[in-house]
Amino acid sequence: MTSGTRQLLISLIVACAMFMQNMDSTVIATALPVIAKSLNESPLRLNVAITCYLLSLAVFVPISGWTADRLGARRVFSAAIIVFVLGSVGCGLSNSLWMLVVSRIIQGMGGAMMVPVGRLVLLKTVPRSEIVRAMSYVSLPAMLGPVTGPPLGGFIATYGSWRWIFFINIPIGILGLVLINLFIEDFRETGTRPFDLPGFVLTGIGLASLAFGFETIGRGAVPLSVTLTLLAAGMVLMTLYVRHARNTEFPVIDLSLMRIPTYAAATIGGFLFRMGMGALPFLLPLMLQVGFGLSALQSGLLTFASAAGAMTMKLGVQTIIRALGFRTVMVVNAIISASFLTSYALFRPSTPHIVIFLALLSGGFFRSLQMTSINSLGYADVPAPMLSRATSLTSMCQQLSQAVGVATGALLLFIFLAVRGEHQPTPLDFSLAFVAVGMIGMLSVPFFMKISPDAGAEVSGHGPGGKLAQS
Repeated sequence: MTSGTRQLLISLIVACAMFMQNMDSTVIATALPVIAKSLNESPLRLNVAITCYLLSLAVFVPISGWTADRLGARRVFSAAIIVFVLGSVGCGLSNSLWMLVVSRIIQGMGGAMMVPVGRLVLLKTVPRSEIVRAMSYVSLPAMLGPVTGPPLGGFIATYGSWRWIFFINIPIGILGLVLINLFIEDFRETGTRPFDLPGFVLTGIGLASLAFGFETIGRGAVPLSVTLTLLAAGMVLMTLYVRHARNTEFPVIDLSLMRIPTYAAATIGGFLFRMGMGALPFLLPLMLQVGFGLSALQSGLLTFASAAGAMTMKLGVQTIIRALGFRTVMVVNAIISASFLTSYALFRPSTPHIVIFLALLSGGFFRSLQMTSINSLGYADVPAPMLSRATSLTSMCQQLSQAVGVATGALLLFIFLAVRGEHQPTPLDFSLAFVAVGMIGMLSVPFFMKISPDAGAEVSGHGPGGKLAQS
């Protein structure tokens, strides 16, 4: 097997694991009413199964890098898949709410390790000159999961048993375990840093509070006072962690990574970009079904256009970045992507479905190009010994930005409804929300403009530095 084939295979192994985690965080949403009926529970009470999964992710993501350094990346990656699959089996066998919640927490523990450690395996295996191509495969699950999850969950729950939403992870996990142990080396750092227990407690409770607080904004699941208390507590704890990290030699989340200009730009700009784009999987199905009166199947077929656009982008991403460089691509593409998101405000119930499909297809292309660029540039200048810490911090920021994005979409609808004194959103409410989240995505542009024109040349292959690196 050639090195190129092996790198491609490893990229696909990591991508499949990430797809499994990304899809599972959304696939349950559509099937909640069916699951609730089966367990004799209220759908509103069952929402705790989604929340507990997100909280588990938030708590355990920060320690993924330390665990991989201590125990070995391949061992932790394999263990994460095993834990995730065991949690999936538990979910599929659940006959009560508490059993489903416990199983979802176990799933979240596995998913929290699976994504950052999988990304670490990729970065340790693939040469820097091939990172863009590898990241183009790995970033695809982030686009596909939220789009394909809801319609897949609805299809399985409608035409089969909801338990197969979880059992489907079993063969994927077994195949992943076999391939991991055949093709992935067991990387680990020789000088393992001590475990930062105070930092883990602060980040675990702080991130869980923020994630739960953002999850409940505008949904009426808990009183507003509880939501505000959670957000305030999370912000206080994360502020305390920042002070703790400055005075700790080996913090669980290494904020010194933000001193690397390319990493800082990709992380901060990427957070704002994902925050705007993260509202799309929440707003779009609601607009099509509640605002336009389409069925779940019709909505799912239209929203899948975003995923199709993301897949077409993979064919040309490396060529585009090599020709233009990271700075040009990320600045121009952020504007284009945000403009497409804003343009969805023009959709109306009378808009032909082919027009909606093409607009979503095109937007998916540019959003996926931006995600790949952000992911690739973020690791371009990170020293090899710090890669595990970088994957932990990046995963934490991505998880939080997606939660904030969904919360922002929900909050905007809540505000617009409150202003009008209504309880049911109209197409106008969704239009205003799309304009707002498009503007949020546009806020990432100034951070990308700070990037040097030749930033990440070794990774992109653009300019003299890139040509030299590839020769």
